Amino acid sequence: MAAEYRPHYLALYESGELEERVQALEKMLLSCNICPLDCGNNRIENQIARCFSGRLPIVSSYTKHFGEEPAIVGTRGAGLIFFGNCNLRCVYCQNYQISQAHKGQIKNEVTHERLADMMLELQTRGCHNINFVSPTHFAPQMARAVLVAAGRGLHLPIVYNTNAYDSVEVLRRLDGVVDIYLPDLKYADSTEGYAYSKVPNYTEHARAALKEMYRQTGDELVFGDDGLLRRGLVVRLLVLPNDIAGIRESLEWIRDCLSPRVAVSLMAQYYATNKAASEERYTLLSRRISESEWLRAVSLLDELGMEEGWMQEYDGASHYYRPDFDDRETPFKDVRDFQ
Repeated sequence: MAAEYRPHYLALYESGELEERVQALEKMLLSCNICPLDCGNNRIENQIARCFSGRLPIVSSYTKHFGEEPAIVGTRGAGLIFFGNCNLRCVYCQNYQISQAHKGQIKNEVTHERLADMMLELQTRGCHNINFVSPTHFAPQMARAVLVAAGRGLHLPIVYNTNAYDSVEVLRRLDGVVDIYLPDLKYADSTEGYAYSKVPNYTEHARAALKEMYRQTGDELVFGDDGLLRRGLVVRLLVLPNDIAGIRESLEWIRDCLSPRVAVSLMAQYYATNKAASEERYTLLSRRISESEWLRAVSLLDELGMEEGWMQEYDGASHYYRPDFDDRETPFKDVRDFQ
């Protein structure tokens, strides 16, 4: 890792503030309100919340990963840690065996110390960062593990790779703990969020979460001398069939309510799976996006004046985010290459 960037959580650790932040986050588990579902379950006593998660984190897999945006994977990969379970129930989830199969995931429960071990192992293996995938429902446990690992020599940037159905209060307590926010913005209309991800008010909560992430990072991406991303906000937009995601509306919101310089990552990886592939009521999601749908979404980046980010290539993108996919060729291009 280039010497010019030192993750902010190290200063928080040295001052003792990181311990205070972790304790505040863990207190929220007593009557769980760490995401907008606000279950109220006492997860410290191992009561299971609506996300089917209790006191300890569940880790489905951890590995060196090369399928993310180029500035995140670099030459040695991102240190991906994939949490089990999820606070959403997306009917098209490509990883539903991990996110929606809690009975099988319970065997992957680990201690905070073991989670810290994973982070340090990925650092030893040369990964450029620690990339937590689906961390929302385990944010306090993630922060506890960062605290433990920082005391044992962790010095990599932390990536918070989230569905954006996050609590603003939690995100405020992660200020300085997280270096890179990598949220989805799944829908421009909460009606679609309820129909296809089974949660209320998705858009309102996700936009509030993105505003908080933007408050922390601004619109500047901080790169090291090696071209790797060290700090910043990158918003992912997955193009869905029949414009269910409302890509134009989300891009306009990012431009007007955040900044046209906020980096976006436009993704073509959608394919019909889970309930979208088998239940007639989800017929609008029962196919891959067409090339014309993809090209219309790409054209919006230039039309709306978006200045930073990446986009996937249309061909072959549908398998990029599988946790067992370890392709060394990242399927992303710089947005500016297409303008």
